[in-house]
Amino acid sequence: MNTSASFQGGSSPFEFFKFDLTTPVSEKVPSLEDRFSDFPQPTQDADLLRQLSFIPGLKEILMLRQVHALEHATVWVLSESKSAYPAKGEPTKVQRDNELLGGLSTEQGFYLYGEVNISDLRRAVTLARHRLTSGEWDLAVHPRCGTNLSVAMLLTAGLAVGVHLLLPFRPIEQLIGLGLAATTAAELAPDLGSMAQRYLTTAIPFNLTIENITRTRDVWGREAHFVKVSWRDFGG
Repeated sequence: MNTSASFQGGSSPFEFFKFDLTTPVSEKVPSLEDRFSDFPQPTQDADLLRQLSFIPGLKEILMLRQVHALEHATVWVLSESKSAYPAKGEPTKVQRDNELLGGLSTEQGFYLYGEVNISDLRRAVTLARHRLTSGEWDLAVHPRCGTNLSVAMLLTAGLAVGVHLLLPFRPIEQLIGLGLAATTAAELAPDLGSMAQRYLTTAIPFNLTIENITRTRDVWGREAHFVKVSWRDFGG
C-alpha cells in the first residue's frame, strides 16, 4: 500500500456531499481509491483521544497499537539485507523476514529480541517510523505476529464447535468434521490475521516520538533492547 497519508488543508468532511451541476456525472463520482486515499490521517488518533478522553485506558490502547506497528516495521527494516532500500533490479515489493528477530510491544515502547547492533537498531527504528508515516503501511503487518496465532486459535475453536453441533454425534463424523475445521482454519487464519493486525491491533505511529534505546531485560529476564517512545498530540 503506497498511497499518500497527506490531505489538503482547509478541506471539510462535508465537501463529499457538494455537487456541481455543470460537471458530467461520470466526473463527479469519486472512485474508491480517491475516497479512501487520505486514510489513515495523521491526526485521527489524537482527535479520537480528545473526543473520547473520558474513556479509561483509551490513550494506552491507541499508543499500544502504534507501538505494535512500529515494532513490526523495525523488524522488517532490520531484516532487509545490506540496506533498507532495495538494490537496482530487485523487486520493490519483496519483504525479507529475519526469524532470529522478534518483538514485544507495550504502551511505553517495545522490546526487540535478537542480536543487533544498537546503532543499527536506532537507525532502523527511525527509518521504520518514517516509512510507515510516508505511506508504506504494509510494514505494520507481520506474519509472525501473535495476532495471527490468536486468530487461528479462535477460528479453530469456533469452527470445531460449529462442526460438533451440526454433524451427527458419532465418532467418525465428528473426527472428519474436526479435521475439516482445523484445515479450514489453517487456510483462513493468515489472511484473517493480517486483516486483524491492519485494522485492530496496529496503527500508523503518527503520534510516537522515539525517546531512547537501552539494553535491558524483560519481565521474564530475557535480554533485549527496549525502544522507549512517548506520545505527541500533533500529526505528521
